[in-house]
Amino acid sequence: MSNSVVIIPARMKASRLPNKPLVDINGKTLIRRVYDNALANHCPDDVYIAAGDQEIIDEAERIGAKSILTDPNLPSGTDRIAAALRQIDPKGTKYDVVINFQGDGINVDPKINGALIGLMKSTKADITTVAQKITSPELIHNPAYVKIALSLRESENGEKNGRCVYFSRNAIPHDRDAGGEAAFAYWHIGMYVYNADSLQRFIGYPVGVLERIEKLEQLRALENGMSIFALLVEDIRLVPEAPADINTEEELAAARKYIF
Repeated sequence: MSNSVVIIPARMKASRLPNKPLVDINGKTLIRRVYDNALANHCPDDVYIAAGDQEIIDEAERIGAKSILTDPNLPSGTDRIAAALRQIDPKGTKYDVVINFQGDGINVDPKINGALIGLMKSTKADITTVAQKITSPELIHNPAYVKIALSLRESENGEKNGRCVYFSRNAIPHDRDAGGEAAFAYWHIGMYVYNADSLQRFIGYPVGVLERIEKLEQLRALENGMSIFALLVEDIRLVPEAPADINTEEELAAARKYIF
């Protein structure tokens, strides 16, 4: 993965869990644990923390991580990654693949990055991401869980993946013969690998109509003809008992219980 860079976006402001990157989890900050996870599958020279706040930069320096201070008012993690990339690789010649390793992904197996890069190479996709089958009817109808209409296929190596046709907070696809219920649904896990040129092109597009309605920025890519492929996985967690990422006080408590 010599031509790929991992960028971890992080900011202090979070409506459900303020100052999240610096919360302590059994002796280590959240951002340190995420950074350590990323290092397990990537060269330290190619792993950066893209922060919107000086406090996170100070923590990055304390743990020996490379970091980039970005505008705190950037609208999304994608914009933060793109802004950091312009500082890391101003000529656009060093990296052709950009890995968005979410700043709260404390329990995400970093091996997924290699699989997403492989999927990008095999499909020539602009963006690759992760999907997981939903088995609970409650989750299918929970708008907090983003669903993907996925054109599923099986590759020669046995991996299941497919082109993302649409993303929605609603239950999709609609199965007319089953009375409207989604016979199957895939939950979108917000991990991304970008073609570097596609990333810069993506953030140059204006917010789209569908993105504005659903409040899902990946729809901007689809509205502008970009291709997104998703890898279907059973689980992305390193510790099955703990949450993959931290968004609430309850998830923070669970992480402290199971991650050491």
